[in-house]
Amino acid sequence: MRLIHTCYRITDPHQSVAFYEALGLEKRREMPIRDEAINIFMGVPGEELPELELTHNYGVESYELGTAYGHVALTVDDLDVTLEHLKEMGIEPEKPPYRIHEGGSRLCFVRDPDGYRIELLELAG
Repeated sequence: MRLIHTCYRITDPHQSVAFYEALGLEKRREMPIRDEAINIFMGVPGEELPELELTHNYGVESYELGTAYGHVALTVDDLDVTLEHLKEMGIEPEKPPYRIHEGGSRLCFVRDPDGYRIELLELAG
């Protein structure tokens, strides 16, 4: 068994692709679904899988995230540089980066253009 992708729905493909590219993912391909929607696949450069599938349903302006969704976690090489890129897009962390324990990894949470929580993790050492 292999995890191949995670999918969630987005309202603005251009904003979402720019957000995930700012995090370091690359746009791989688009797949139209008749005249109803388009799937956009994002991935980590140099790694075939897993991918993030962003689905844009035409004519849908918003979604309810619900209470079951937690977050998607991504490692970044330099948390400060990543946050600076996001700041240029008007995206701020929920709170400043922190460590759960001394000497541990630095992390913070941001929200993508549709409000999904994304954990950014700069691994320790």
